[in-house]
Amino acid sequence: MKLVVTGANGSLGLAVIALLERQGHEIARIVRGTSADEPLTIVCEDLADATAAERSIGKAVEALGSLDGVVHLAGAFEWQPVVASDAALWRKLYRANLETTLNVVNATLPHLKAGGAMVTLGAAAAEPSGAGMAPYAASKSAVARLTQSLSAELAGSGIRINTLLPSIIDTPANRAAMPEADRSSWTHPDAIAEVVSFLVSPAARAIHGALIPVTNRVAH
Repeated sequence: MKLVVTGANGSLGLAVIALLERQGHEIARIVRGTSADEPLTIVCEDLADATAAERSIGKAVEALGSLDGVVHLAGAFEWQPVVASDAALWRKLYRANLETTLNVVNATLPHLKAGGAMVTLGAAAAEPSGAGMAPYAASKSAVARLTQSLSAELAGSGIRINTLLPSIIDTPANRAAMPEADRSSWTHPDAIAEVVSFLVSPAARAIHGALIPVTNRVAH
């Protein structure tokens, strides 16, 4: 399969790409930065800019020759209690999480045909939200609502979209930010990559519009 992965230079993006490439898929990477030397690496400084997102997806499709799916992992997180937050923070996280998703999805859809798959990234912390999580959770909840509505709109097209809901992802950055935290409930990037691999494959053809917890928790 020929796939696009955004947020490709983050810990989760690297894990997803590593697995997909081992499985024989051809991957175009969309990253932030200023330059890229590899033909399958496309730089986009701001996927929240609809024109920039469309241009980046277009370059990725041109480099791949065709497109079977997209995995949108780019986004942002910030912890802030409601009483200490302001509208600028809420707009920042909506832009980073919802608007990038909207733009990537809209830019991708014209290139997909029946059998195409899209995977977006929500958050278990938005289902429901907790203390200090309101701005982030609201933006990730919006991603989930986008997925559910678009799934209904795509009914009968053969194009699928699903959203992952991971708990805190076990990355070096999160370990450094929370050195004393109990990591037993965190989600390892490799575990998320396995779910992504399934969702973009024909084996997941019956799964459409799902919000899929990937939390590494033991059910009680």
